[in-house]
Amino acid sequence: MLQIGAQAAVVDPGDAGPVFDALAREPGLELAAILVTHHHGDHTGGVAALREATGAQVFGPATENIPQPFTPMRGGDHAQALGLRFEVIDVPGHTAGHIAYVLREPPAPLSHPLLFCGDTLFSGGCGRLFEGTPAQMLASLDALAALPDDTQVCCAHEYTLSNLRFALAVEPGNGALIDYERQCQALRAQGRPTLPAQLAMERRTNPFLRSREGTVIAAVQAHAPGVQSDDEVAVFAALRQWKNDFR
Repeated sequence: MLQIGAQAAVVDPGDAGPVFDALAREPGLELAAILVTHHHGDHTGGVAALREATGAQVFGPATENIPQPFTPMRGGDHAQALGLRFEVIDVPGHTAGHIAYVLREPPAPLSHPLLFCGDTLFSGGCGRLFEGTPAQMLASLDALAALPDDTQVCCAHEYTLSNLRFALAVEPGNGALIDYERQCQALRAQGRPTLPAQLAMERRTNPFLRSREGTVIAAVQAHAPGVQSDDEVAVFAALRQWKNDFR
């Protein structure tokens, strides 16, 4: 939940209960907006109940089946909520119409851009390709990777440790990755989240943002020998399939 004064917004409320609980803890707090990144039920399950109870405005991807009524958003649009301007980026791959929201200039005391990316980018990983193509997902991740270094990656799931286990299988000699995995292990041992992640760290450690790096290409070719090193989409597709099968 993002709170500005007496108003708040939530992103991808798969369950209305925790949001109602948070509102109840702060009498007078108004849920003004709901931002939805894609149509999967674990991101939309609480939308209808929250809108009915609070009157919050719902924003969602224009081409996906989001609980009506909602304000349709496409890449290049801006969602106006809480007096803030959320930039919309098209990020197809996980689903065909997936979008992300970027708050480039958050108000104090927040000091870094915020990225709400649903199931496109995770810390150490990326979403499965349920509806889109490898080429689409690679382009979507490129668009997110182009955001400022200090962007805080607010993804939808705490998958970090399992993602980093795979990342270490791909790049076992990546010193930044080794250090980051230790930091995340320590956070989880304390019952603390690893999120939000910092985009600069993701560029150094996330294999799906590093699929053009020589070390990643070599690892993919060792795992799937038929992949051509100069075919970046094929390398990315093989990397994603490797992760799908990884245990």
